Amino acid sequence: MSGKKELDDLLIDSSSPEQSKEDIQKYLEKKQAAYDELEASAPPLQRARLQLDVAEALVGSGRADESWEKARTALDTFIELEQWQDAVECCDVLYQSAQPASIIALAHGVWLSVTYPIDPTLTVNMLSYVIDETPAKADGAAIAAVTAHYVADIRAAEDQHKSLTFLTKQLLANVAKEHSGVEDQEGLKYLSLF
Repeated sequence: MSGKKELDDLLIDSSSPEQSKEDIQKYLEKKQAAYDELEASAPPLQRARLQLDVAEALVGSGRADESWEKARTALDTFIELEQWQDAVECCDVLYQSAQPASIIALAHGVWLSVTYPIDPTLTVNMLSYVIDETPAKADGAAIAAVTAHYVADIRAAEDQHKSLTFLTKQLLANVAKEHSGVEDQEGLKYLSLF
């Protein structure tokens, strides 16, 4: 989605936290204005994508409650129109909004990102949230790490395969250390992870 890239570029280019906040606010105002200018007859997909852009900026500006509402509305549209990549991006925003149902949104996002052939980087990102949310000794983190590596291996384009599988191997190594106390390459080979 171009809006997410645009917001990411703003944050990368910002030189200070204050500048980042200003940039996010400007981005939010720009996207909200574009949304407000939409005609009633605007295509639902266009409307939903602008809602997602606004929701991402709202999370970045600390307005999680408002973000949740925008992202949740957009999610329904994306699912109805079978726009799986956008739907998972909505689930990502819903998770980041830290609301009572954010873990449920994460679960939906993981299911969609593993089930449908979306950008494997987003799938790995969603699965890394699961790793972060799972207690160290629980099997859920191990399953998420293995799944992330599998998805990266089979879905990553040639130009991103090496870097993405390097990342997922690091996820696997970290989980193996926390879950089973594996701290060296030999232990990972024993677990048949590498």
